[in-house]
Amino acid sequence: MTPLLKHSILIAFVVMSQTLWPQSISVGRDQAITSVKEAVLKATDFDTIMIKPGIYKEHGIIIDKPLTIIGEGHPLIDGELKGEIITIISNHVTIKGLKIINVGTSYTEDFAAIRVKRSKYFEIKDLILEKLFFGIYLEKAADGKVINNTITGEAIEEHNSGNAIHLWYCKNVVVDHNTVSHVRDGIYLEFSDDCLIKNNTSSNNLRYGLHFMFSNNDVYENNTFSFNGAGVAVMFSKQIKMLKNVFKENWGTASYGLLLKEINDADIKRNTFAENTIGINIEGSNRITYEHNTFKNNGWAVKVRGACYSNRFLSNNFMYNSFDISYNSNINDNGFDKNYWSNYTGYDLDKNGIGDVPYRPVKLFSYVVNRTPETIILLRSLFIDIIDFSEKVSPVFTPDNLMDPHPKMKQITW
Repeated sequence: MTPLLKHSILIAFVVMSQTLWPQSISVGRDQAITSVKEAVLKATDFDTIMIKPGIYKEHGIIIDKPLTIIGEGHPLIDGELKGEIITIISNHVTIKGLKIINVGTSYTEDFAAIRVKRSKYFEIKDLILEKLFFGIYLEKAADGKVINNTITGEAIEEHNSGNAIHLWYCKNVVVDHNTVSHVRDGIYLEFSDDCLIKNNTSSNNLRYGLHFMFSNNDVYENNTFSFNGAGVAVMFSKQIKMLKNVFKENWGTASYGLLLKEINDADIKRNTFAENTIGINIEGSNRITYEHNTFKNNGWAVKVRGACYSNRFLSNNFMYNSFDISYNSNINDNGFDKNYWSNYTGYDLDKNGIGDVPYRPVKLFSYVVNRTPETIILLRSLFIDIIDFSEKVSPVFTPDNLMDPHPKMKQITW
């Protein structure tokens, strides 16, 4: 092999290595490339873009190839209120460690700090998003992760505010360890199946801490939803698991910890409902197992509005609620067994931990309040105690078969 041929092969090898193997591109004020948009344009598939600390006034950044974009020390991308900031339209994209502010607001388009559009295998993590319309918007996306982001809005009215984490027609997405606040809805899902929502904190949002509709086979685990305008709303879905979540201090005339509407075949277990106007508000929901939940210091622990069948309430704690169970019908098809009721005044002669007298959790007064809300001012009066006692002895207005035949004598721990 001649020296000239060897030299030509070496040059070809260097050129191939630069074009076929992933490279690292630096972006910064003192770098050859000074804008994120320029770096994306010059990058090839699977390159890594490293963004140095600084302020980058950019919007309309389109990620149309597999890339990893990493911020060093949370460099600031300022959208200057001009529109959407980053849009991902490629598979295999990772965005990590950026601070993004000033998303544009529109009445015709849902501008977001980060949008993932018809893409798979994405990861969005360790971001700080502020002064936004929508935060992270996933549109027909799948097989991705949204992890450890802090999203803070400035929502004042529903009509001109967006959601922190928004999933629309998504599948198999993990939303984990995010903190969201001061937006319209903290986490929103619509037509999104097989998703895992865990370890998130959603608080002080204008409307819902969590809101999802038409989304099946999802798991919500170890999240905290507090101080939200209307609580958490779950609608028109099936095969849902809500496990070890905390719903607390969602107060207001139209507030609840959790609203269930047209939900079927679900498991709601080991959750805590504390200091809400209504712990769970249920309507048209069937075949749900409520087990090992704690309802404490709520106005109403559980309010059943109708068309709810074959539900089971097993081994829950009902502690110091104004009303434990509220019904608007005298027909019951739901089962209550082995729950602890702090208002239970029965006895346990055989000392087996289970009351010898069944407990009727529905008070006549709750029936009255459902029809005439103003009567709530009589809650602590002797007259109300008398009519509640008479209804327990001989039920007329409340379901005669709605009782816990085996009430626990002590609070249940697990």
